[in-house]
Amino acid sequence: MTKDVLISVSGLQMGEEKPEQIEVISKGNFYQKNGYSYVFYDEVIEGFDQRVRNMIKFKNGALHVQKKGIVNVNMAFEEEKKYNTCYTTPYGDIMIGIDTDSVEISEEEDHISLDVAYRLEANYEHLADCRIKMDIRSKESGMPLME
Repeated sequence: MTKDVLISVSGLQMGEEKPEQIEVISKGNFYQKNGYSYVFYDEVIEGFDQRVRNMIKFKNGALHVQKKGIVNVNMAFEEEKKYNTCYTTPYGDIMIGIDTDSVEISEEEDHISLDVAYRLEANYEHLADCRIKMDIRSKESGMPLME
């Protein structure tokens, strides 16, 4: 994998209302250090000028996502484990719980895919069943994201 990558992050929340899907496609940087893989990229939040700096850290069935900027959070996804964290937004703080069912990581020379299934809680109440898919490709590969 090269340093310069393209990343697609798509998420699906299935709650009481109709399923809500989001997708972010961005340029990023890929690194490996101490057995972990890292991807850094910036995200624009609709309605705000400030960007959010994202760090994705993963290895062996564990994924950590850190966001810094207009929103701040440090989320951990590990199979069969539950983590609570504070999600800071421009509108206030929310205590969220992440109860992870599965973390699947597939790595090839110029392509990494991550697939995470989890239950999301807000203020200690079940909010939604969720899925995050991340598709990371070397910028030079020229291959389309999200086949």
